[in-house]
Amino acid sequence: MKRILTIAAILCILFSLSFVFRGQAQDSASRDTLVDETTLVEDLGEGVSHEIEAAEKTVAGKGIARFIEYTGFANATLQHFIMIAVGLFFIFLAIRYEYEPLLLVPIGVGIIIGNVPFMLNAGLNLGIYEKGSVMNYLYYGVTAGIYPPLIFLGLGAMTDFSSLISNPRLMMLGAAAQLGIFATFLGALALGFALPEAASIGIIGGADGPTAIFLSSKLANGINILPDGTTVKNLIGPIAIAAYSYMALVPVIQPPIMKLLTSKKERQIKMKPPRAVSKTEKILFPIIGLLTTAFISPTSLPLLGTLFFGNILKESGVTRRLAETARTSMIDIVTIILGLTVGASTQADVFLTPESIMIFVLGALSFMVATAGGVLFAKVMNLFLSTEDKINPLIGAAGVSAVPDSARVAQMEGLKADPSNHLLMHAMAPNVAGVIGSAVAAGILMSFLM
Repeated sequence: MKRILTIAAILCILFSLSFVFRGQAQDSASRDTLVDETTLVEDLGEGVSHEIEAAEKTVAGKGIARFIEYTGFANATLQHFIMIAVGLFFIFLAIRYEYEPLLLVPIGVGIIIGNVPFMLNAGLNLGIYEKGSVMNYLYYGVTAGIYPPLIFLGLGAMTDFSSLISNPRLMMLGAAAQLGIFATFLGALALGFALPEAASIGIIGGADGPTAIFLSSKLANGINILPDGTTVKNLIGPIAIAAYSYMALVPVIQPPIMKLLTSKKERQIKMKPPRAVSKTEKILFPIIGLLTTAFISPTSLPLLGTLFFGNILKESGVTRRLAETARTSMIDIVTIILGLTVGASTQADVFLTPESIMIFVLGALSFMVATAGGVLFAKVMNLFLSTEDKINPLIGAAGVSAVPDSARVAQMEGLKADPSNHLLMHAMAPNVAGVIGSAVAAGILMSFLM
């Protein structure tokens, strides 16, 4: 405004000087004309300044309106607040009760990040499903099935198969616990899910988050075309959240089922200590396991190949540095990225659907059936075993793949029945067998449905 007035004043001075240098011979009429012209210029300057002020106010108003339009407050819906509350609840469970904090904290934060409201289709490149966004690039590792094999590599480098090698028959408990996968597969079909979607939902019963993500990224990825020409639903987010949620809730879900299906006398069964396992056996087991599972189910090779490779790094004794990296830094980094992106994939407009609710219900039933299947099969095995070789049915619940939480639950329930009854080492056998079993089951389903 000051600049406009200054320019107008300069123009007036210039006009005045021009008339002075023309001489003072002009009459009063000329002077009146000069005054009129000067007044006209001043009026013109004032009019221009008013128009600029109005334009500035209009631009400022539009800017403020656009700023408000882009804020989360203007785009928030009830669904966003529901999902943010879910994310906060996950963080609460992790911190307050220490339920799988290494998983639930990244997932909880990811849910919050994925559900911060923003204007959709505005080219902001913020959402996890928007191509070009940082979260979308990170999420590629989930949709392409890259992260699960890396998790299995670290898991293999951490796992001790000694208890399974010393008592191979306990592997059958890990196989029996996979009953939940196929039972839920049938249940999902009955509810109207397509075959690939039902298979992806069923794998939740294995309580193995990486396997659930891997299978759903191949079968229920929102890309594959069904025989009728329709596209499968993108169920990666709901399936992953359900799988990891039930993994975290193992100490809550399993004990009531274990107590319901066993008597106190059965829970007090003491098992013989596992025999010592030689280094040669520890090295041969992952090699034989890799070849056997790969020939039975080649499609499970990305998971079981990396699992047994990680175990070879651990047991060989000559690759300690690689084994240490795999079971510490690498698996920690992948867990952070995987948890964050899986959580962010629960974007309210994609996640809050009737299908998601059905997946959570089926997942819970699947996990319960898997637990019950392991416990009941242990009781069946006891019918054919001598008294000294009896199996405590509690370790059958460890046949699900939630390593090592299911084994810990079996240990705690055994101690409640008899404070001197330690079942942890025995329970680890079906626990690691469950990891192998769920990966093989996923491979079988993939071979039939891809």
